[in-house]
Amino acid sequence: MCEVVKHVDIQEREDGLVYEAVFQAVRRGIIEFVIRLCKVDPDVLWRNYSMGRNIFQYSIECRQEKVYSLIYGVGQRNLIATFSDAFGNDMLHLAGMLSPTEKLDCISGAALQMQRERQWFKEVKSFVVLPSGVRAFNKEGKRPHEVFTQNHKKLKEEGEKWMKDTATSCTVVGALTITIMFAAAFTVPGGNNGGTGFPIFLHEKMFMVFIVSDAISLFSSITSVLMFLGILTSRYAEDDFLKSLPTKMIIGLSTLLVSLATMMVAFCSALFLMLHEILHIVIPIIFLASIPVALFIGMQFPLLVEIFISTYGGGIFDKKVKRWMEIPDGK
Repeated sequence: MCEVVKHVDIQEREDGLVYEAVFQAVRRGIIEFVIRLCKVDPDVLWRNYSMGRNIFQYSIECRQEKVYSLIYGVGQRNLIATFSDAFGNDMLHLAGMLSPTEKLDCISGAALQMQRERQWFKEVKSFVVLPSGVRAFNKEGKRPHEVFTQNHKKLKEEGEKWMKDTATSCTVVGALTITIMFAAAFTVPGGNNGGTGFPIFLHEKMFMVFIVSDAISLFSSITSVLMFLGILTSRYAEDDFLKSLPTKMIIGLSTLLVSLATMMVAFCSALFLMLHEILHIVIPIIFLASIPVALFIGMQFPLLVEIFISTYGGGIFDKKVKRWMEIPDGK
């Protein structure tokens, strides 16, 4: 196809739907197709699709980060930031619009969806280095940040609700763990020596396992509850979804997982101290005690990993794209 395109004029390319194919490739994120056609016909960079948007503006509209990242491998790329579509929207205005439904559905939870939208807006804003790009008005008289706020009002409310519901549920679990482990610290297995007041199993290795795991569970559950309370009392500004709220959620979930795991360790060690001579009963009970922890980790750990990668991972944009072409003069 590229060999044929080299030898036909612009009208034949339009009639042959070459430019239509390029924009369909942008919408689907097929960067190889876009690169090959742009090298064969650099005029593709200046071609406009629906509503007068070029391939990079259209990639922002479709939230195709791989295609958008190609802009870092184009010479004189700052020139692209000055173009507007038929409605006066520049690249930052387009980043302020809501993502297509199929792109949002790939992300778990409204809070992480809001985070991804804010990451797009921040990335494009860093590219539009000219101060005028941040203050530019479209034909409706709206600045980019006003467009973002208007289009993401509902998603922001859903993200706030998702965060608060998750934090509330986890706070209940954390509070119960605090109560149990605080009480367990003063009702040690085997009881205390009536004369000295020290625990009877004080010099047993398994007792040290019990007391250390109890302390870790107590402190981590307290930390977890504090983090979730911080989420419940947050102001929920748009930029809070970038790092502030996800970081609190990461710490809260991590410490909650640790508190539950160490709680079961404390239970198993106490059981072993009291019934160490009846192993045929102790071992099945210890096995059963690990099931709820495994279930909780299986349900919450994937979410924890997703939040961590989304917040502190390498990001979805590739700013190290090698120079693949020099931008031609505009027409």
